[in-house]
Amino acid sequence: MKIKINDLMQQSGVKFGTSGARGLAEEMTDRVCYTYAKGFLQYLEESGELKQNGGSVAIAGDLRPSTPRIMAAVAKAVSDKGYTPVNCGFIPSPAVALYGLKHGCPAIMVTGSHIPADRNGIKFNKPSGEILKYDEEQIREQIVAVDESTFSDDVFALPEENIDARIDYVQRYLRTFPSDCLAGKKIGIYQHSAVGRDMLIEIFSGLGADVTPLGFSDTFVPVDTEAIRPEDVKLAREWSAENGFDAILSTDGDSDRPLISDEKGEWLRGDVACILAAKYLGADSASTPVSCNTAVEKCGWFTEIRRTKIGSPFVIASMIEASFAGCKGVIGYEANGGFLTHSDFQLFGKSLRALPTRDAVLPVLAIILLSIKEGKLISALLADLPQRFTSSDRIQNFPTEESAKILQQFEEVSALEEAFGDAFGKVESIDRTDGLRVTFQSSEVLHMRPSGNAPEFRCYNEADSEARVMEMKRIGMDILLKLKR
Repeated sequence: MKIKINDLMQQSGVKFGTSGARGLAEEMTDRVCYTYAKGFLQYLEESGELKQNGGSVAIAGDLRPSTPRIMAAVAKAVSDKGYTPVNCGFIPSPAVALYGLKHGCPAIMVTGSHIPADRNGIKFNKPSGEILKYDEEQIREQIVAVDESTFSDDVFALPEENIDARIDYVQRYLRTFPSDCLAGKKIGIYQHSAVGRDMLIEIFSGLGADVTPLGFSDTFVPVDTEAIRPEDVKLAREWSAENGFDAILSTDGDSDRPLISDEKGEWLRGDVACILAAKYLGADSASTPVSCNTAVEKCGWFTEIRRTKIGSPFVIASMIEASFAGCKGVIGYEANGGFLTHSDFQLFGKSLRALPTRDAVLPVLAIILLSIKEGKLISALLADLPQRFTSSDRIQNFPTEESAKILQQFEEVSALEEAFGDAFGKVESIDRTDGLRVTFQSSEVLHMRPSGNAPEFRCYNEADSEARVMEMKRIGMDILLKLKR
């Protein structure tokens, strides 16, 4: 039989979007995952990025219980299309993407990132890097032939693991940075169930830091770097008080989004952390979504700032445009802390090659090196920034269609001021680049949008003090929850 990917989305409940295919693990059957993978490869053939019947396709995954089965279904699709599946094992998303870029082959990552363990996903990378919005649209239109007898066996098998991608990712940092560049630094690594937890220890201890592993978990923990759990806030403070760390590091499930704390165990917001990382690298051009902290404009450290829709494909497209325009030192980042480079950077007399996909290692390493370079604690680096504070929250298990209904209520400024005016004042401007971003005359910001990769409605806030932004978050969520009912 033949099926169109758009129709598969509707039939299976497994949606395809910015972060690839995502859905409930039980709905991500072997048939669904196999078909998505074949559709992706078929598109690459039609677009000329992949020759038929030859070459390798890299496959990796995170530590969710459903991941090995999905990896095996993807490997079967790769094999049936005439390619050689390379099982890169359980490694970070940027590690398998780096392997694909190095070898000029597609790279497929099985991960649900930060979402709960009962869900999973498949993220697709072309030989040239992440799929962009145009690619996504074309993949949706693919009509894929599927032989139902393929799924008569109980299970598919993964090929033997190839560790080259793991080695290359670790060596990317150990070869570029001096082995003693972090000497004297005491670093905690919050491991939980992050797929890159052991590699973080290897990298940071290999650069001279005194590393202490923390919080290892055999069960999957849905750490979201954009909406940090209260229990993780409490843990970091306690660990810092007990151990005197200079910083605590962690990542989300597939280790492409970083977490870093200061010496007090206070987690840095991802967008603020990336501003500091970009400063250390000496970046000229920064591409970042409209939801990110406006301190990037106010600090005056960068030649140009490019604002985009939310999602790494938009950030990548903006970085490409910046490079074509002649910009040097091109980076991009997201509110979740995902940090991308579109330029090579010269560091310690060596060249760190561009990696235009989210990476959790470079930004936290850059922040620690910036603290060493400037002789300041991480909290002092934060104090040097214009004092704009952000926070975010979300309504979980909330369909995108329902999120759209909330936004439709605010077509007019009068409706916004009726709902939020008593709390935040008069509206100064509205930005509909992605969802609805409202700037009030007080310079406070309220940004509402449906998540692009999960059934969630997200709300971002910005104010000139931490106390006020937390108050804004509480008030804004109370209002939105009432509207939801």
